[in-house]
Amino acid sequence: MSLDPELAGLLHHLAGISSFAELLADPDGMQRLEAFSGSLLPYSPPHVPVRSVEAPGPNGTVPIRAYGPVGSDGVVPDDGVPGLVWLHGGGFAGGNLDMREADQLARELAQRTGGVVFSVDYRLARDGVHFPVPHEDALAAWLWAATHAGDFGVAPGRLCLGGASAGANLAVGAGMYLKDAGEPMPAKLLLAYPFLHADLPHAGDAAAVASGGASDETGNDGVLAALPRILRFTADDCRGMVENYIGGPAGMASSYAMPGHADPLGLPPAAVLASEYDDLRPSAELFVAGLRQSGIAVEYRLEQGATHGYLNHSAALGIVRQGLAFLAAELESAKPFQ
Repeated sequence: MSLDPELAGLLHHLAGISSFAELLADPDGMQRLEAFSGSLLPYSPPHVPVRSVEAPGPNGTVPIRAYGPVGSDGVVPDDGVPGLVWLHGGGFAGGNLDMREADQLARELAQRTGGVVFSVDYRLARDGVHFPVPHEDALAAWLWAATHAGDFGVAPGRLCLGGASAGANLAVGAGMYLKDAGEPMPAKLLLAYPFLHADLPHAGDAAAVASGGASDETGNDGVLAALPRILRFTADDCRGMVENYIGGPAGMASSYAMPGHADPLGLPPAAVLASEYDDLRPSAELFVAGLRQSGIAVEYRLEQGATHGYLNHSAALGIVRQGLAFLAAELESAKPFQ
């Protein structure tokens, strides 16, 4: 395969940029990032009801945006709808509720499913914040949503938990804790290009297990090598993100902080979306392999032609709509786990 043509047509906006720090130092950096994300393409986010709420937590209140399904008349469906607690990505130290991976995704999933998405503004690992603070914020948001989901019209037992990249890590870590603590579990885990291992596993056997056949790694190295440096993740990059998150050496990370190698037995069914041209893809594939080996039902989609974080692009792009359709279908089909 090759890079998705719509994504490839946007790469020139990142020419000569090697890092987000360098991009943000450029006076035109945010304009370039927005252009790369497809902001100049014709698209209008769905209009759905949005309410701001707060969950109490050990580190203070956790802001949450609740999207749908309550209409302007305040009526919720009698038979209930699916729900999702969602955690955006950003390397544990970046991201916010306005990014497309949070706001656009929540609007699209709420409209496509008729359900409710609780988008969580967890504390970021910067200015002295480290694990377990973001992890505890994710748990606080989940426990609050599990208690109040019915007030938003969510059907009993149909509340899911998920996230993208570092947010997917927080979702799995929270799921591990809930399992161990005997707390209410999600109906399903919905994960997009998750970052779950401090040291990235090698591509190969895990790819074959995840895809249910032979690995299709041939040719990926050339496409990855041609990507702008800002879209790549080296081993040092990953280790730096982990060490910043946990506030110490990567080897100190608990299974709640980096849950990729933890025993997944007892976790709910999962849906995992991975990007074909993503250095973090092996992390998703190894996790999928572990779920299947533990007998846990998992739906795996490898988004052909996609790069890491592609859900941060405008849904004007066909490849973004494909990823959203996969997540929406998995959310809509969620059934009570316990």
